[in-house]
Amino acid sequence: MTTALDPRAERFFLLTLAGIQFSHVLDFMIMMPLGPILMSAFGIGTHEFGLLVASYSFSAAVSGILAATFVDLFERKRLLLISFALFALATLACGLAPSYSMLMLARGLAGVFGGIMGALIHTMIGDAIPFSRRARASGIISSAFSVSTIAGVPLSLWLANHFGWRSPFILIAALSVVFLAIGLRFLPELRHHLGEEKRAHLLSATFSVLGDSNHRRALLFSALIIFSGFTVIPYITVYAVNNVGIAQLDIPIVYLVGGFATFISARLIGHWADKHGKVEVYRWVALLAVLPLLAVTHAGALQLWAWLICTTAFFVLTSGRMIPAMAIIASAAQPKLRGTFMSLNGTMQSLAMGLATTLAGFLTSLDDSGRIVGYPLVGYVAVAANMLAIWFVARIVMHGRNL
Repeated sequence: MTTALDPRAERFFLLTLAGIQFSHVLDFMIMMPLGPILMSAFGIGTHEFGLLVASYSFSAAVSGILAATFVDLFERKRLLLISFALFALATLACGLAPSYSMLMLARGLAGVFGGIMGALIHTMIGDAIPFSRRARASGIISSAFSVSTIAGVPLSLWLANHFGWRSPFILIAALSVVFLAIGLRFLPELRHHLGEEKRAHLLSATFSVLGDSNHRRALLFSALIIFSGFTVIPYITVYAVNNVGIAQLDIPIVYLVGGFATFISARLIGHWADKHGKVEVYRWVALLAVLPLLAVTHAGALQLWAWLICTTAFFVLTSGRMIPAMAIIASAAQPKLRGTFMSLNGTMQSLAMGLATTLAGFLTSLDDSGRIVGYPLVGYVAVAANMLAIWFVARIVMHGRNL
């Protein structure tokens, strides 16, 4: 069951969610290109940096488990905006952190509220958007990733290069306040999932979700996709600077070009998935993603233009997989349990993200010249997880095909 919105209301609904997602995505993404700066500022190596990135993911995983016990008991809009406000405060704390340990603590708090937000955004899409337009809606939300790479990451890196690493987090906190006000104005209340049926206990919905074999398959599928991307993603910038020979000042160009390309491709992939089949389009995009996964992890010294070809294809195809995949995953949930399911999905994604980042941190190291060693092995692990997800997707049953 979905909540009917007229075309204008649906447009504002999706754009508002995309704005909130922009803040959430930018907060997470900025850690990766800040890698060389943070490693220099705190005197840390790839292992410590990996733990810093993973602290967000593991905290988001814990919050997803907790959220699964209560997310379907509350109206969606109110819960999302409260989580968003607390997320903004945690992000501000990142910018004010006086040490590595305090930054890790602040990142963990941001992950707690970011994990709840990410699950709620996709839950609200499933609640309000019919199946026939759900992949297109996911494409609009995914454009937040593109806009953050086009504008957010380059601007944040420019601020970090000129005013220090703290400034991007302060910018994100300020942007969050703006999108919070927009959300208060344009997001509709979603309460159709609130029924008079009482739960036997707090974990009854969680047990109901996990007791469904289709739900379990969808959660595993989701984890495999995220794992295959986040073994590689956190270390791309460090590898580019230390191994490929890209100047730190040129890193914003990488994100600008990649973000612009994904901004165009995201909507096209969403349209194709709704028109030609979500599973079929997912398989093709994921299969093509193998090439850039191997390219960016095996590249030697390259000119900037050649590295841009590798990274742009990586951005387009690895993020492009998620558009039909999230439509498949959201549609795998029983509607009355969608909030709980998506919270658990957020937990699985965050756990996969944290495990992938941590594993890659231990598979790689810095040699005496500062170059990363072991990144090609990371690429092989990513490809293996990606191929397993391609095989697994056909086992997922989607609800609401006739809506």
